This record gives sequence, C-alpha cells and structure tokens, in this order.
Amino acid sequence: MKAFDHNKYKANPVTAMGNRQWPNRTITRAPIWASVDLRDGNQALLEPMNVAQKRRLWALLVKLGFKEIEVGFPSASKPDYDFVRWLIEEKQIPDDVNVQVLVQAREDLIVRTYEALKGIKRATVHFYNSTSTVQRERVFGMDREGITAIARKGAEWVKREAEKYPEVEWTFEYSPESFTNTEMDYAVEICEAVMDVMQPTPKNRLIINLPSTVESTTPNVFADQVEYFATHISRRDAIILSVHTHNDRGCAVAAAELAILAGADRVEGTLLGNGERTGNMDIVTMAMNLYSQGVDPELDIGNPDEIIQVVGECTSIALHPRHPWVGELVYTAFSGSHQDAIRKCLQKQQPDEHWQVAYLPIDPKDIGRDYQAVIRVNSQSGKGGVAFVLERDYGLSLPRWMQVELAQLVQKETEQRSGEIDSATIHAIFTQRFVTDKSPLALNGYKLERAEGQDLIQAKIVENGNESTLHGSGEGALSAFIDGWMTRSGQQVSVVDYNEHAIGTGTNAEAVAYVQLNINGQRVSGAAFDHDTVSASLKAVLSALNRSLVSAG
Repeated sequence: MKAFDHNKYKANPVTAMGNRQWPNRTITRAPIWASVDLRDGNQALLEPMNVAQKRRLWALLVKLGFKEIEVGFPSASKPDYDFVRWLIEEKQIPDDVNVQVLVQAREDLIVRTYEALKGIKRATVHFYNSTSTVQRERVFGMDREGITAIARKGAEWVKREAEKYPEVEWTFEYSPESFTNTEMDYAVEICEAVMDVMQPTPKNRLIINLPSTVESTTPNVFADQVEYFATHISRRDAIILSVHTHNDRGCAVAAAELAILAGADRVEGTLLGNGERTGNMDIVTMAMNLYSQGVDPELDIGNPDEIIQVVGECTSIALHPRHPWVGELVYTAFSGSHQDAIRKCLQKQQPDEHWQVAYLPIDPKDIGRDYQAVIRVNSQSGKGGVAFVLERDYGLSLPRWMQVELAQLVQKETEQRSGEIDSATIHAIFTQRFVTDKSPLALNGYKLERAEGQDLIQAKIVENGNESTLHGSGEGALSAFIDGWMTRSGQQVSVVDYNEHAIGTGTNAEAVAYVQLNINGQRVSGAAFDHDTVSASLKAVLSALNRSLVSAG
C-alpha cells in the first residue's frame, strides 16, 4: 500500500434521521457562551500561560461579557489550582460570572477540585469520561456497561463532595468525551445514567456537553447527532444542551452553528480559535457571523484589535492576516472589479438603511476599522481602486475616462515593482501625467468679458519663456479660450468631456478641473488645480495641450 492512500480510511457512520428539523430553522439569538480559553486553550500552548498572562486574559473575558468561563483543571495542575485560589481569595469573580472547572470522573481528582473551590459563591463542576467505541475498546478495554459505571460513579462523587459545601450555588456539567464517535443510542444511555444520579430539575438544570473532541464528520452530520440526542434524551427541560466543537476539518464554527439549529443552547469555545491541534471553535468568528445577520451576539467584541493583542501576547500565537472578520486583510480589496464595486456602493450607502456594500459583509467601522485599509492597489487592481484611494486621501473625484487612463499607468508601475503601491505614489503618477500646465505652455493671467451674448477672453500665455496674448470668444470661458488657441495654432480642438469640483471648504478650498480634448483627432486628457475655478479649467486645457505638444515633439 502506498503511503498516501485513501483506502486506509472509512467514512464515519451517519445517524438515521427520518424527519430532521434543523435545516428549516434560523438562528435568532445568541447561545449561552462559555469561554474555555483558560483551560482548553491554555493546555494546548507550547508554553502555558504564566500567572500574569492568565490574569490579563481573565480580565479581557470578563470585559467582553462572558458569564461562563472555564478557568482550569485545578486537580491536575498546580498553576491552575493557584489561579483558582487567586480568583476566590482576591475576590476577582464578578457576581454575574460563573467560573467552571474541569475534572475527570476520578474520586481523588474530584475531591481535590472541591478543595480548590473552597470559599467560592457559585461554580460549575464539569466532569467527563471517554465514551467512543475506539476509546472503550482500545484505551480502556471495557464494554458499554464498564464505561457507564465510570460515569455514574463520577456523578456520585461530584454530588457527594458538593453536599459538603451547601453554602455554594453549584452547577454541574457532564461531557461524554468523543461524543461524535460514540454510538448515538449509547450517548443517550450514558447521559441518562448520569441524570439518574444528578436528578436535575427545570430550576436546577444539568449541563450536558456534547464534544466534537476530534472533528471527524461534516457539520450536517454533527447537527443530526445533536438533534437525535436532543429529541431522545428524557427530561429535556431539565438540561442545558451544550456543544464543544474542534476544528480538525476546518468546520468548528459551522458545526456549532448547525448544532444551535439542532437544539443546542450553549456553545463552548475560545477567542480566535486557540486550542488542541487545529484549535477550538472560534467564538469571535461565530459571534461576528451572528452580528452580520442582524443578531445581537451579546458579547462586546467591537474592539477586536484589543482581543487580538491580548490573546496574541498571552498565547504567543500570531493572528493570520486573513482570519475571518478580524484579520488585517479581510477588509482589503486588491481586485480592480471589487474595488470599483466597493467605491460605488459606499457612495450610495445611506446612514439610515441596512448595510448593502458589495464585498463588505459588514461596515468595518463597527469593529474599529476604517476605510484606510479597505482598498489597496497592486497589479491586480483597476480603475476603481485607483480612484478610491485618490478620493479617500486627496479628495480627487476623477471622471471615468481619466480613471481608465490612470489605472493603466498605475498597473505598469505595480508590475515593475512586483508589489503593492501606496496612494502617494498614485497621486504622483497622476500629477506627473495629467497636471502639466506649466511647460511648455503656462497661464499668466486672463481677462473675461461678456458682450452680445458671447464670452470674450484675453489670456496671457507664456510659451517657452515668451509671453503672448490669446483672443477668443465662445459660450463660456473654456470655449472662448479654445477658440483663441485654435486661431493662434491652427489646430482643431474640441472638448469631449469636462468635470470640476472643489477640494476642501472655506478659505482653504481649492478647485480641480479635468478636461478631455480632441486635438486633431486624438483624445488627450489634462487636469489642473487653482483657487479660481476658471483658472483651473484653463490650466487643465493647457495641461492637455502640453501633453499633446510633448507627444508630437
């Protein structure tokens, strides 16, 4: 058998679901969020967090609005034990936040866990044991009955130790570890055994957490498993159904979302997806998915840069620039057609309407980003991107015909550089190419009069250091100026298109004019700036004439 051979593997069995309901449902509210950054996320680090890092991440989780936070495995780790004690002794737990601790279904570890929690007001004790076929047969060498006995005994120990601390408001959570690789009828059976011991009620519900410990199926199969469990477990109103998905197949967020549709109430995950192997379910991504669909995520994630910074410094894991929603490049468009569509949509987007901008699923401003990073220009960019950065950074609203010509020049420059080009360079290319109103022809003043329905112009023109005066007439200053030029030069010149606009306001306002001329059958564009609108238009004509003269020379 060759090394890379798909015949080595077989597909996981699917759950028989004759009348599944989850495909017909829509998520309308956020789940109960449970952060496992300080436990599952921490245990997966090459260098686990030190005390200072744990405290910093804890403060961030509280600030973001998490009400359920798994803080460690205190019976298996002294740093985790000490951190739990710090939280309690230093009164760091807000009244509305419930801390959660993890423990295996082993008596000595359960006793140690309760010792770590002495003095706490309320807490969740999360116990688990492995239930999958491969774990039963190859790790523990037990049948179903043997594994169920472990779970039942663990529940008895958890309940017994809790009774020693009647002043604490206890919540309990049970996970059949490797749920997704467990036969569904057995997953229900073992959880029923745990419920028989814990005796949950609608007022004191048991959290049953269904982990995709290793993601091994498509999200729809996981949804079927969750719906099967939700519809076959007894006393459904006495449990909080939770899921804990991993990202081995890259579908942890999708699996958690479909699980919500399938009946889950609660989702465990980490900020930005840190966790074992390929990571845990990314709560930031899922919360932003809800937000983009008009659902309140019930977490304060409007400043993702703070999340990125704290998580990065606590885990020593850098964020990928294309991480969903919050990566450095996710609101950046290099494609020319994308840039053009974004620019046009942003111009039409009204503040009182629902967001409708092509290629931008949300307004980046909502999460502290701005449009500085939305459009960047490289060799794949087009006129839309070039126009956008000039308008954004320099207030220039180029007409389409000038956008097309400038984009070609910018593309040549980016191809030579083999990389991105900044707006200052684009602006320099624009001015060098189109704003050429000083050589060989320059304007040195003009006089405009109106007589007998015509505009009469006298314009002083400097050509190669020599001044002369043009005399022309027409409908408007531009027409009169071109008439005077044609009389002097003998060229055939007409205006194909003309645009002008102001840059800035008040005394600092400046006019910019763009003109496209037909000069002896050839179209030539020019642009110019001036505080006087008429001067800007005449200089724009001279820019086009200069380009034509230089090209002919």
